[in-house]
Amino acid sequence: MIHSLFLINCSGDIFLKKHWKRVVSQSVCDYFFEAQEKAADVENVPPVISTPHHYLISIYRDKLFFVSVIQTEVPPLFVIEFLHRVADTFQDYFGECSEAAIKDNVVIVYELLEEMLDNGFPLATESNILKELIKPPTILRSVVNSITGSSNVGDTLPTGQLSNIPWRHAGVKYTNNEAYFVLVEEIDAIIDKSGSTVFAEIQGVIDACIKLSGMPDLSLSFMNPRLLDDVSFHPCIRFKRWESERVLSFIPPDGNFRLISYRVSSQKYVDTSTKICHHIISVLNRNLLSLFHSDSLMF
Repeated sequence: MIHSLFLINCSGDIFLKKHWKRVVSQSVCDYFFEAQEKAADVENVPPVISTPHHYLISIYRDKLFFVSVIQTEVPPLFVIEFLHRVADTFQDYFGECSEAAIKDNVVIVYELLEEMLDNGFPLATESNILKELIKPPTILRSVVNSITGSSNVGDTLPTGQLSNIPWRHAGVKYTNNEAYFVLVEEIDAIIDKSGSTVFAEIQGVIDACIKLSGMPDLSLSFMNPRLLDDVSFHPCIRFKRWESERVLSFIPPDGNFRLISYRVSSQKYVDTSTKICHHIISVLNRNLLSLFHSDSLMF
């Protein structure tokens, strides 16, 4: 599926490339650079670019372009999701997905890409599996590896590799069992001069930090789940139960992850309870407009 991957910075320099099936000349990126020049902004580069012999599918993350080279037609969203998984993995391993971090850990980067794709097809993309295969870099491990000549590659097969729950490895133990959920919502609203809501839409995510021993089975319910549209789930969610009962039932990964993202459309009942007050102040023959905003979302 994916023949090659090129990492390009904002200056147009290709600072890393990886080939899985056969070597693809980096001149294929010229088509990407042409589209980049035509785009009004770096974030407006078309995610799918057709060339005479290949398709270029790319994402823009943390001031870097991840450009994949595809020879046959594939679902673009499938490739885009994989590229985001690659960027998320770099973020998880190195603390940031930047050109400097990737160059400083280039050996681990190539090891990760080799494990994540098998002959161009996604194989292992879950963070807990990859961390058992390839240990995250630490100062102590780097010193030990330089002295002993060992590598970051694990000697045993990950416990979750052959499990039907690949996102969580076995044998997780904590002295204190904790689970945190953070709800973050952004509101886009148009309010008329009388304070009435003309249009309102909400974009929300639920992030989780799970530190539970064993194989916990959790359920999360909402007061009015019918409000949620365009819900995107983490693979751990049991989709059939959500469809039938509108309850989030799942065995969570260990650590930090995004449980769901969603949208509440303007067609649903959304009371933003937003108030905007204005006050005009005259100072030295100039009028200054001061706005005061307060809201308390209720839905």
